[in-house]
Amino acid sequence: QMMVEVATTESFKDARALPPIAALPESDFTAKMLLENLPSGQDIFYRVRFRDLAHVNVTGEPVVGRFRTAPADRRDVTFVWGGDVAGQGWGINPDDGGMFTFATMGKYKPDFFLHSGDTIYADGVIPSEVKLADGKLWKNLTIPEKAKVAETLDEYRAAHKYNLLDEHVRAFNAEVPIFVQWDDHEVTNNWSLSKQLPAAYKERDINVLAARAARAFHEMYPMRESIVEPGRVYRTLSYGPHLDVFMLDERSYRGPNGPNQQTSYGPDAYFLGPDQLAWLKRGLLNSRATWKVIASDMPLSLIVYDDAANSKGSEAFAQGDGPPRGRELEIAEILRFIKTAGIVNTVWLTADVHYAAAHYYNPNKAQFQDFDPFWEFVSGPLHAGTFGPNELDNTFGPEVKFIKAPGADKQNLPPSAGMQFFGHVKIDGATGQMTVTLRDRADVALWSTTLDPKPV
Repeated sequence: QMMVEVATTESFKDARALPPIAALPESDFTAKMLLENLPSGQDIFYRVRFRDLAHVNVTGEPVVGRFRTAPADRRDVTFVWGGDVAGQGWGINPDDGGMFTFATMGKYKPDFFLHSGDTIYADGVIPSEVKLADGKLWKNLTIPEKAKVAETLDEYRAAHKYNLLDEHVRAFNAEVPIFVQWDDHEVTNNWSLSKQLPAAYKERDINVLAARAARAFHEMYPMRESIVEPGRVYRTLSYGPHLDVFMLDERSYRGPNGPNQQTSYGPDAYFLGPDQLAWLKRGLLNSRATWKVIASDMPLSLIVYDDAANSKGSEAFAQGDGPPRGRELEIAEILRFIKTAGIVNTVWLTADVHYAAAHYYNPNKAQFQDFDPFWEFVSGPLHAGTFGPNELDNTFGPEVKFIKAPGADKQNLPPSAGMQFFGHVKIDGATGQMTVTLRDRADVALWSTTLDPKPV
């Protein structure tokens, strides 16, 4: 049994015990508890113990954490975002400080953390050692399940639990609420219905792998279950008068990866799919928040090939210069809708490409011009190989205002190279101004901008 106490004081002087909930082997001893009717803008402290169902006097050591509830008034709001954890064989290396970016993010005591996906690399092996370019050895903390690709439910679970072996991740999780998306590596690289699995997979059905991965993902993260669609990932986070976050799912409803050249919208061109697209439009139209942040697990105009070795196929929205085609038809529809409906103060946040960037979308520079200008900010990796930069697609007129990437001759840099990135956002409670700063794991501010809100 999981037993939870909540309080509004760190001393737990006013602690309230909640009804216990079973944590059984069938769910890998995970359990979730929904807390409702909490006071707004308040630090909440919680204490968790586990008790043996067969021996009720046997309890584990208590674990303590805290979080802050969303404000009801116009106060400052801060959060961090990023993605890509334990990829390319770069696991937990105690000699390099472990997953140190989480410690750096934690210093800011953000209201919450927006995880943009690739929370694990289920398809990536964590070897005991990796030889670096300078001849030194990167030494990983290892577990048996990460010696192969994840195929069974327990192997997917183990990939998530591996990250929790890191002291910085655990400390961060105990202090900062997490709102999580998923991308491809929660299942396997470039996961779509057309995925041809490598020989390393004994399980050959991508739908079976996706189902197991989804169960592990939902077990391991504190997501409220959707009654309308159990297992749904896309949702809205309303965080006070200044902020609504629309968290997208660009995996579950996409058509098969392919050339992405369709000139008319249909199932093969789906990325969000019609239902999610309609949900996003409704949410944006009805939002009264100052800022509407659209959390996308993939960038809008960076080309990500499905077959990287041969520069073929499309894994993301973009596929090359020209008018909107394929999955870009959804983006054109969203951007046109935002302009026509008079929706203001939209910002896109994303990760996935393993480098940091700031893109300003200018209709005067675009092939498709029926939209208002907006910003997209890219961060990550949090703890994985550093890559990039990717090719830019001019369909929606992106202008690169900042980029930090290793260059073509230095791909897959280890975390020890220092090019691990996260984004920090501060919304000023009094003015509504949004300041976005891209930082590295050493907490160097690489680039920053302050956006003035238009009247809502």
